[in-house]
Order: sequence, then C-alpha cells, then structure tokens
Amino acid sequence: MSSNSFAYNEQSGGGEATELGQEATSTISPSGAFGLFSSDLKKNEDLKQMLESNKDSAKLDAMKRIVGMIAKGKNASELFPAVVKNVASKNIEIKKLVYVYLVRYAEEQQDLALLSISTFQRALKDPNQLIRASALRVLSSIRVPIIVPIMMLAIKEAAADLSPYVRKNAAHAIQKLYSLDPEQKEMLIEVIEKLLKDKSILVAGSVVMAFEEVCPDRIDLIHKNYRKLCNLLVDVEEWGQVVIIHMLTRYARTQFVSPWREDDGLEDNEKSFYDSDDEQKEKTDKRKKPYTMDPDHRLLIRNTKPLLQSRNAAVVMAVAQLYWHISPKSEAGIISKSLVRLLRSNREVQYIVLQNIATMSIQRKGMFEPYLKSFYVRSTDPTMIKTLKLEILTNLANEANISTLLREFQTYVKSQDKQFAAATIQTIGRCAANISEVTDTCLSGLVCLLSNRDEIVVAESVVVIKKLLQMQPAQHGEIIKHMAKLLDSITVPVARASILWLIGENCERVPKIAPDVLRKMAKSFTSEDDLVKLQILNLGAKLYLTNSKQTKLLTQYILNLGKYDQNYDIRDRTRFIRQLIVPNEKSGALSKYAKKIFLAQKPAPLLESPFKDRDHFQLGTLSHTLNAKAAGYLELSNWPEVAPDPSVRNVEVIDLAKEWTPAGKAKNENPTKKFYSESEEEEDSSDSSSDSGSESGSESGEEDEEGDSSEDSSEDSSSEPESESGRQSDTENRRVAKRNSKTKGKGDSKDEKKENEKSKTSDSSNAESSSVEESSSDSESESESESESESRKVTKEKEKKTKQDRNRLATDVSLLDLDDFNPVSTPVALPTPALSPSLIADLEGLNLSTSSSVISVSTPVFVPMKTHVLLHRMSGKGLAAHYSFPRQPCIFGDKMVSVQITLNNTTDKKIENIHIREKKLPIGMQMHVFNPIESLEPEGSITVSMGIDFCDSTQTASFQLCTKDDCFSVNIQPPVGELLLPVAMSEKDFKKEQGPSLFFFFSSRFAAKTVHSGSLMLVTVELKEGSTAQLIINTEKTVIGSVLLRELKPVLSQG
Repeated sequence: MSSNSFAYNEQSGGGEATELGQEATSTISPSGAFGLFSSDLKKNEDLKQMLESNKDSAKLDAMKRIVGMIAKGKNASELFPAVVKNVASKNIEIKKLVYVYLVRYAEEQQDLALLSISTFQRALKDPNQLIRASALRVLSSIRVPIIVPIMMLAIKEAAADLSPYVRKNAAHAIQKLYSLDPEQKEMLIEVIEKLLKDKSILVAGSVVMAFEEVCPDRIDLIHKNYRKLCNLLVDVEEWGQVVIIHMLTRYARTQFVSPWREDDGLEDNEKSFYDSDDEQKEKTDKRKKPYTMDPDHRLLIRNTKPLLQSRNAAVVMAVAQLYWHISPKSEAGIISKSLVRLLRSNREVQYIVLQNIATMSIQRKGMFEPYLKSFYVRSTDPTMIKTLKLEILTNLANEANISTLLREFQTYVKSQDKQFAAATIQTIGRCAANISEVTDTCLSGLVCLLSNRDEIVVAESVVVIKKLLQMQPAQHGEIIKHMAKLLDSITVPVARASILWLIGENCERVPKIAPDVLRKMAKSFTSEDDLVKLQILNLGAKLYLTNSKQTKLLTQYILNLGKYDQNYDIRDRTRFIRQLIVPNEKSGALSKYAKKIFLAQKPAPLLESPFKDRDHFQLGTLSHTLNAKAAGYLELSNWPEVAPDPSVRNVEVIDLAKEWTPAGKAKNENPTKKFYSESEEEEDSSDSSSDSGSESGSESGEEDEEGDSSEDSSEDSSSEPESESGRQSDTENRRVAKRNSKTKGKGDSKDEKKENEKSKTSDSSNAESSSVEESSSDSESESESESESESRKVTKEKEKKTKQDRNRLATDVSLLDLDDFNPVSTPVALPTPALSPSLIADLEGLNLSTSSSVISVSTPVFVPMKTHVLLHRMSGKGLAAHYSFPRQPCIFGDKMVSVQITLNNTTDKKIENIHIREKKLPIGMQMHVFNPIESLEPEGSITVSMGIDFCDSTQTASFQLCTKDDCFSVNIQPPVGELLLPVAMSEKDFKKEQGPSLFFFFSSRFAAKTVHSGSLMLVTVELKEGSTAQLIINTEKTVIGSVLLRELKPVLSQG
C-alpha cells in the first residue's frame, strides 16, 4: 500500500495527496530513515521554490500551506531560512503569516532569527497595528540574553502605542522577558504600573497576568486601579476575567475585614434580661461593633455576580471561588445553581467542578441540598465522576434524606463497575458512622452483602463492617461469628486480615470460635499473604494471653513458622511477640504488661472525607485538584483584624479650573458636607466639542456631559464610600446618554412652546416662596434639619458664598477614568427664553462652552449612612427590617427612588419565603418590589433593593412585609430631600431658569430636579448686611418648594 501511495504522490506533485501519502508512510518508518517512502524532501523543495518566487501569490500560497502544516503538528523547521527571507515582504498578508511562523520557530532557530532583528525593529514602527504586534511577539520569542535591552526598549515603546492590541502584546512580552532575564524586574514593574492604568478592556486581562507572573506581591500597584478593574470585569475577554478574578480574590483577602464575623455584632437581649445595670454596661462595652461591609468589597461582589451566567466554565468557577472565599456566608448560596449547571459539560469540566463542590459541601451542606438529585450517578459517567458524586452525596446525607440515599446506594452496589461498587460500600459505612439513626440498618445491609457472589463486594463489606463494629463491639457478637465462617470462602487478603483482627479483638466474646479459627489459619500459614500472616501472629498472641490452655502449643507452632518466613517484617514480628508473651529468663520488664499491650482498647477509626483537608487551598486551582502545593501557587492570606486605609483606592482627579476667592477670605471647602453644590458647575460644558454644527451641538454637549459626570464620579469616590446599591456599567451610561440625546432632539420644539408658561410659573412660585430675614450670630456653622437629618447636610460658610465663576478659566476635563463609574447621566435640554438681543449678548459672555445649554444629573456629594426602622424585631417576631436611601439612580425606572432594605433574622430558626404583598399606594404612586427570599438563616442578614415612584410627594407608601407564616404592615415615607436629584448647571443657565432677580455679591446657589417629573428646583441663599440672609426657592412644584422652605428655614436660623 505504501508503494502505491508513493506513486500517486509523484503523479500529483503535492497538495492533500502528498500529505496523505506522508501520513501513510510515517506509520511504517516514523524515523524517516527510508527515503523511498518519504515525500518530505520533494514537498519541501517545492515550498522553497515557491517562497523564492517573484510572485506574491506563490509566496502567499506557500505560507498558507506551511502554517497549515504547523497547525497539524508537523515539523516545518527546515524551511526557516526560506521563510525568514520574506520577513521584509511588502505584502501585508505574507508578512502576517511569516510572523506567525517565526513566533513558532524563533526559539529553535535563534541564530537565523537574529539575522533579521533589524527587520523586526523596523516593523515595530509599521503603520499596521497587526504588524507591530507580530514583530513584538517574534522579538520576545527569540530567547537570547544578548537582545534583552532591545526587547526592553521595544516593550516600553509598545506599552505607549495608540493601539490597544499592541499594548496587549506588550503585556504578553513582559512575561517572556522576565522568564529570560529576572534582573529586569524593576523596569518591567514600571511598565506594568503604566499598563495597569490603561482604560482598554483588551489590555486589562493581559497586564494582570503579567502582574501575577512578575510581581504578585506588589499589592500597592492595584490600589488605584481596583475600582476600574471591578467595573471593567464584565467587558473583559473570558480568560482575562479568570485571571483578574483570582487576583482580586487575593487582593480582597488582604484589604478587607472578614465578612464572616458579621454575626458577632448581633444583640442578644434575651440573655441579659436578668442582668444588673452594671453587668449590662460591661457587656455593652465588650460587645463588638456591628460588621459593615466596605463599599469596595461590595463593589467586587456585585460586579462579579453577572459572570455566573458566563458560557465559559472557567469564569463561572472563578466567580464561585471568589464568592466562597470573600463573600458573606449568607450570599455564597447563589453560586450553587451555577456550579450545578456546569455538570452538563464534558467530563473534564465535571471532574474539576465536582471536586470543588465536594470541598464546599463539607462545610456548608445547605448550599447544595436543593440540588441533591443532580448528583445522582448516571450509568454513562466514568468511574472518577461516579466516585466524586458519591463523595458529595455522603457529605449531603442527613436524617431527612438518608432513606432516599440508601435506596440509591443499593442500586449502585449492583453496578458492573467493581471499583464503583466498592466505593459505594465505603460510602454506606460513612453514612452509618455519621448518622446514628441508620447505623443498625446499614450494618444489617452490609451483612447481607457478605453473601454476594462478587468477591470484591464481600471483601469491601468485611472491611467496612470491621470499622463499624470497632465503634460498638459489645452489641454484635453474632456478626463476628458469621464473618468467621466466611474465612473459608473469602480470598481477598484485606478482608481475611480484617476478619482475623476482629476475632482477635473480641476473642473473649467468642471463646469457642477463636481457637478453631487459629487452628485453620495455622494450616494455611505458609500460603497466606503477608498482611494475613501478620494478623495470624497477632491472633495467636492474643489467644495465648487469654486462653493459653487451648492455644499454647498452636501459638508456638505459628511462631516457629514465622521465625523462618521469607519476609523480614514477619520474622521481626515473630521474635518480638515471642519475647513479649513467652516467659523465660531473658524476658524483660515488658512481659508483665503483655496483656495490656495486645488487648488495649483501640480508638474507633474516623471515617472522614478525603476532601476535608483541601479547604486550605484556593478553590479552582491546580493545588486544590492535586491536594498538594503546585509550582507558582499563591496562597490566600488570612483576613486582617483591622482593615487597611481604604483611601488608598481613591483616585485623585486634577482640576485645572482655579476658583477665585476674595481677599481676606480663606478658602475652606469641605466637599463632603455640601448640599446640591455648585461645584458641578465647574465641569459643565468644559469638555464640549465644537466639531459639530449648531444642530448637533446639543448632542455633542450631552456626550461631553457624560464624561464630565463620570469625572465627578471619580472625584466623589475619593471623598465618600460607595453606596452598596448597584451601579450601572459604562456601556449603559453611553446607551442612556444617546437615547436621551435623541429624545431631546425630538422634544426641542415642544420645549420652545412651553418656555413662556415656564417663565411665568417660575415667577409665580418665586413670589409665593418667602424671603426670610435671619438674625443669626454665625451663619457659617454647620446645621442639620430635623426631618432631613439622615438625608442632607447644609453647610453655609461665608467663604463658600464669596466664590465667583465669571472669571474662571475653561477646564479640560479628562475622559472617564474608569476607576469608578458614575450613575447614569440624564441630560435635560433647556428652552431658550425670549430675551432681547442685548441681554443675550451679555449672557453669552458668561458661557464657558460653544455647545448648547445642557443640565445634567450629578452624583450626590453626601450620602447619609443612617437607616430608618421599617419593622422592629419585636413586632416582626424576630424579623427586623431597616431601610435607607442610597441616592443612586433606580435600576427599576427613571422616575423611581431607590430604596435599600436590610432584613435581619434575630431568631434561632430559619425564616422562609420573605416577600411583599397588598400594596396600599396613593393614586399614581408605583412600587417595584424585590424578588421573594426563599430563606434567611438564623442570625443571617440580607440587603435587597426596591424602587418607589412617590410622584413628587411625601405621601406614605404602605404595604405588607410577609413571611411564610405572618404578615406585618409597614410603610415608607420619604424626606423631601430624597425626592430631588442634584444637577450641575452653569451660572448662565441658573440665571436663565430663575428669571430676573437681584443677585448679591455674597450668594450661594444650589440646583436640583424632582425625580418623577424632572422639574427644576433652584435654591439661592443671599447674605445681606450684618448676619442676616435671604432664602429664595424657584420651582414649578410649589408644594415641594414650600416643604423644602419650611425645612431649610430653621436650619439656617441656628447659630
């Protein structure tokens, strides 16, 4: 057949037939010694001629065939000289394929590759990003120490490349260079630090991989990029997600306190009922502070949750291990469903997933109990999968499901897979040891298996019965007698040794059977296995000590046989036993204690899971799979007792706008204590582009506003903890901004029609709002409204009132820094008032941008941490509920106010089916409830989100909070401040919306809009002579305006 193949190859001259002929001959002569049957030479000559051709088409065809050979695993290294000549080809397609070839063989043919080093350096400047990236890959594949400086320079240049693909390859090259020359570590760390700041999702995964390889202990490099990595995680490619998640898991274990201590802070008033006041005070002092999760900790857990739906099993496994290692125990249960879903994958994935589930199920059975049937063994499963499923079923067994599992195990024992059947018997033994209610049932079932025809099943049953009887030997003399009879039929050494050990331990309980067993064993001693011989010697020694009349001669006979045995272990044991039990002149002091030594009470064996000691390895790692520390494994550190300073993760945003302060007035600004501050005005329209014309100016302004609001988010993240409510991703920001710009464009004409009505309404409401003369000795001091103490702090300082924006420089604000993303920016287009040309000209002088007027929602500067009681634990029969307003855009609707509800189970029993029903809402008000909570563990806590549309009113939203057994009527009433969203607008826009008014020199202005209708709320505080001030509120919503006026008035009047 091989000769036919050769003839056919000569006729065809190449192509697929050539390769087929080569494959056929390789089976006959794999070494290639017989040239007659090899067509490699002819085929390669053909390819060399094509590569030296003047036609690009021939070269391209040759390169495609060569790359195809590499893909099939064939050796194409001898073509290296012919291929490397084409590295300078002007044809981009040829050049790409040449670089693919060189990446594969540059390490093997280093000398030839070095000849083309200048070509690679020139290619690093090529206009095509693919060529630049490929050149860097080839350069980093030439593993010659002499070119390390060239590689280092190339990596630095590529790290600053405009193309994210090239920067990604620079991150890959860092790892290659580090393995070639570890002395370059410090310079490479500088490049890694630069690339970690990259905003591209293409680069993120690769640079984190380089970080893990080069400097995994440099946690300080991650601080400033932590929030950015968390927010980018959803968009990064899958294998990058795996690397980032594992790195962030290690980071979280070093930077946050343990969330597993959250139960320590719960009160226990019932126990202190009879305590005296002094004792109660001591307990209160000693009580730990309640656990509050760091917002950055919550950000990581929240942003990884969507990845549980990933199609990549490695990503799901990475998220699962993250939740297992760093999330509160009450929240870790969500990973069980995703892990069970992976059991539908191929057997390799099943094996890893089941190993991790086996480890988890030892500590937290409740996570996987609902999915018990998913771990039932299928007939098509390989043995390794069956064994792991048995392990998990054993871990999940309890009094409630053991009867079902035992029926399942009865079927498994009959399996044709003998290794699996033996593992099932061991599983039954573990269940019997762990659950005392079924011990007798399991024991009788195992005794029945002793009559099984299969010897392996019988042998395994004997071993398991021996362990069970060791736990309670006094009760089962009949079983020992039954097993003694099996010695004649059982041939498996382990089983025979187990029976002999049982008889020896219980020789006093079976005085008639034990000597006879020893007699039979003496006959077959020389033909027994070494393991059995050792147990025969032990049995003889025990009978000699307890029944020497019947067994003295028999024991001496066995000791004589053992004295001349071929195995030295048996000879040593024989000499030891003879000196110990047979009294003579040379007997030592131990002879007196021979009976205590041989018949001592043996501790019962512990039937434990083999996965019990694997939990110290990080789940999902190779070390966990092997149960041994693998090379390169990075251990998870223990939780710190005190969390490190969280401010290290704050990113400083440089603001180029300089604020003007009057002489003699010290600038004392505290951004965390502002009301709806005008600091957002600084960002307004500073980034607007003038590329578009007058018609598209509003859209470009809106897109720029998105960047501005994102910049504000970065600033806010450095001065306040993030709320634990969900934030929308950067992708959603862009989508919403575009949608709003379209909506705005359609509604411009309607806004123009309504402009006069709006001006009139504003004027009328201005007339209705009171001008309050306040006589206060110090209007600078900070004060808090009684009804709004948990929602806003209003700071009135003279220094802040002296700011002037009219001489401010235009600010170049950078694009979204991605350290922390901002809530969705909702631009609102302003109508242009009908003004005189001279007034328009005057106002245009105040505009800082060429784009049209845009008002955008900004991030709240202050978010209160105080919560309100929704349901007291006494009224809720142990269920306590608190609510707070996180001041974040509601994910359930633009017109809804976001409400966070924290549920606590203060009882010692599980509370099931927590849900909301019978909503009693005023007309027009709407509520989006949270999904029912299946169960809340004792002393457990969970936080859920709701959305309520209050229709711009402070009316109460009433509803029933129900459990499986009870319903409790509760209500939520919002402070007026929670019905408003802060907005950023310029001074020009503020004046335009407010209408004609007299502005004093010392004045502060605050702008907001209502959540439901989007109506503007303009607040002006004007400082007059002396220590009096005038408060003016302009709004269409007169009711809310009057309520706000009533609440602000006493605040400003406090001295």
